Amino acid sequence: MLLSHLLADLQARGLLLPAQIRAIADDEQTRPMSLHQELRAALYLGVTLLTGGLGVLLYQHLDGIGFLVLLAVMALLMLTSFGYAWRRRQSFTWGQNTPGSFLPDYALLLGCLLFLALETYCQAVFNLFGSRYGLATLLPAVLFLALAYRLDHRGVLAMGLTALGAWVGVSVQPLSVFTANALLTSQLGIAGVLLGLALTAAGLHAEFTRHKPHFAFTYISLGANVALLAATAVLFDYYPQPWLPKWIAVLLVLLLSAGLIWYARHARSYLFLLMGVCYGYLALTYSFIRLLDFSNGGEAGVLLISLYFMLSAGGVIVLFMHSKEFLRRA
Repeated sequence: MLLSHLLADLQARGLLLPAQIRAIADDEQTRPMSLHQELRAALYLGVTLLTGGLGVLLYQHLDGIGFLVLLAVMALLMLTSFGYAWRRRQSFTWGQNTPGSFLPDYALLLGCLLFLALETYCQAVFNLFGSRYGLATLLPAVLFLALAYRLDHRGVLAMGLTALGAWVGVSVQPLSVFTANALLTSQLGIAGVLLGLALTAAGLHAEFTRHKPHFAFTYISLGANVALLAATAVLFDYYPQPWLPKWIAVLLVLLLSAGLIWYARHARSYLFLLMGVCYGYLALTYSFIRLLDFSNGGEAGVLLISLYFMLSAGGVIVLFMHSKEFLRRA
């Protein structure tokens, strides 16, 4: 509804006086439009394009620039970014820092990206870490997590948790990441489940102890996805996994999905509700079809599967149609 029509309707109902309507209309006409989100998005895109473009440019002119000059420039930019972000830091608190200028946040993000580029370059050219791939992934994980907590940056926290996941994978089975179906046929599966559960527990701890509670979303979203993906992958693997029998994987997925739905109501988060319902639906569907396979349902089984998909899909649609009411009742 247009503002003029809305104001006319409110005046006709006697809810607003003519002077109030004029004041609202004047304010709507003269109020400046905020470009805060657009500028932040443009700055984020600029940081990403800058690091990507520098990488391509340096790769194309590597021989002409020289290794030492390249290292010096990357190190100088990285230290400048870290120094600016650190100099503009606020006092440490277990809560969320009061938002100030957004430039230190993006300077910190640029510094972390340059650190990864510098580390990768040193490993590729000088073989700095040798075959110690665990050290190469653990170093950014420790640095990024420390910076995320001290400078209160959720983006750097996500980068640190990603590096931590890479360190766990490399430490458990270094060469499996280069093979097909590594998550299904190696120890990476159980490592993924345990890491995901640990990150989810860390997020719940942050939420309920009020130690950086705004980090809980990052912890739980990443951790629950890692654990559920690793457990769900077992269900669709042709070869049985001795480390996680399929019936335990089904139980684990259902328990985690129920926990996500509970947390979605607690946090009033549509994303966690979506995750819990989707993963839980996959586990229930798998269990139902497997039970029909064991009972040799034949034509009756096909009919039951058709009915199951129609009824369950309808139930999921109804749930999401009333998701606002479902989350609001918490």
